[in-house]
Amino acid sequence: MTALVLVSVTLVGVAATIVVLTHRPENQAIVLSVFGLALTVMFVVLQAPDVALSQLGVGAVVVPLMIMLTYRRVRTPANPSRRHPRNPKSPHRDPRCANGALPRRRRHAGAVALERFS
Repeated sequence: MTALVLVSVTLVGVAATIVVLTHRPENQAIVLSVFGLALTVMFVVLQAPDVALSQLGVGAVVVPLMIMLTYRRVRTPANPSRRHPRNPKSPHRDPRCANGALPRRRRHAGAVALERFS
């Protein structure tokens, strides 16, 4: 039993090191899933089946899936035809401005009051 614990702890340590050394998020999500499986094996060896089952569901499946979905969402715009009007590369221009430029931002009352006393 002691040798099995030593092997599982070593496996977890190696997997954790690989997770830390992986730089690209899409690869890191896959390695994180392998790390979750290594933790699951360690918990089974340490006779904690409830923790192992939770780790299998969360650490090996849900977290890597959330990372991949978030990475995909961040990399691709939600609607490329509608961009933020303050973006200079945006084709959208404010119709209130005659030359097609963006409107200037108004200063709030606190900034105006600070200018008076400084």
